[in-house]
Amino acid sequence: MKITKKNHELLRENNQIMKKSQKHDANLQKNSTVYFQVGLMLVLLAILGLFEMTFETTIPNYSSPFPPDKPLYVHVPVIKPETPSKEKPIEKKKNKGNVFKEVPNHKPTNPFVNVDKQTPTLDINPPVDTGSIDVLPMPTDDDFDFIKVEQVPIYPGCEKAKDNEERKECMSNKINKLIQKKFNGDIASNYGLTGIQRINVVFKIDKTGRVTDIKTRASHPKLQEEAERVVNIIPNMQPGKQRNIPVGVIYSLPIVFKVQN
Repeated sequence: MKITKKNHELLRENNQIMKKSQKHDANLQKNSTVYFQVGLMLVLLAILGLFEMTFETTIPNYSSPFPPDKPLYVHVPVIKPETPSKEKPIEKKKNKGNVFKEVPNHKPTNPFVNVDKQTPTLDINPPVDTGSIDVLPMPTDDDFDFIKVEQVPIYPGCEKAKDNEERKECMSNKINKLIQKKFNGDIASNYGLTGIQRINVVFKIDKTGRVTDIKTRASHPKLQEEAERVVNIIPNMQPGKQRNIPVGVIYSLPIVFKVQN
């Protein structure tokens, strides 16, 4: 009986202890919930306070203490190009043609003709006869001008000419064709010569009919050499005569041509 009483007492004590512990646990659970809610409210209030707060921000002034530079203007004077003065057109004198006067001992003259730079041509007219001239008796050893000699030399191919005038014309035409065919006018352009070029040539047809004593004068030595070369091609001919005696005959041959650029 004693044991049962003790057991009952122990059970009561255990029940009391268990009830106290259950109450304590319930109180702890209630307290933790309250603490959580209070903490959450504090955090929300703190966040709200942060949003409501205003912060003053200062922006540093980096402006230069020196005044701003003024724009720089440079005045450039206007330079007007010089306009070339208008040159008065040069009036070209009209060529009235060659005028020949009847003068004793007049030498043949030749007009010039424009030639192309690549294929130059020459125009050599026969010597001009100044008319009948009374020839004074002269020694047969002297040389005679082509115009004054009684009988001009007979060029090969001119044997059928009837008189002295026809022989003169025939001889001049033959020499003219020879010069046009053989003379190399490119020499003038090769050495930078332009415009009108004149070569004065004088030679003698001696008593045997040979061409000798060639004399040339030109603006360039090469033109003189070319003229002498071509004259040396002239073939031998029957000599001129004075009183039926062979004499030397002086022949003037001006070669005039124009080199165009």
